[in-house]
Amino acid sequence: MSHEYSASGHDLTPPSPAEKAALSAGLTEEERRIILNQGTEPPFCGGFLENKGTGVYRCRLCGLPLFHASDKFESGSGWPSFTHPIDPAHVRELRDDSHGMVRREIRCARCDGHLGHVFDDGPLPGGQRYCLNSMSLTFKPD
Repeated sequence: MSHEYSASGHDLTPPSPAEKAALSAGLTEEERRIILNQGTEPPFCGGFLENKGTGVYRCRLCGLPLFHASDKFESGSGWPSFTHPIDPAHVRELRDDSHGMVRREIRCARCDGHLGHVFDDGPLPGGQRYCLNSMSLTFKPD
């Protein structure tokens, strides 16, 4: 099997069906609903909303590094929000026209796990707000 790498040197090769099944076996029912079935956790309750530590937020399912804690900001939305990913190749965007609106869903580029959505109302200079479900993430402190 040939491997695909991001500019930052991380392996983006999708897990095989057997590997994905093994990764998802450890998820709780609620994590499965969010990560595998594009669910959303209620606002203002996620475990990483108030996290102020330094480190890296990773995909809960496959461990791919997604966001630096230094790029996290208080958006007031009720979900952890970031200005940009560690590497643009680590996050995949899809059109989401559910719930009577058009949004940009974000998923892990390696395992396709649902992360949240990205909006164009973030702080300058980039103007992006990557709005994440805490259950879609793990945190590795520095």
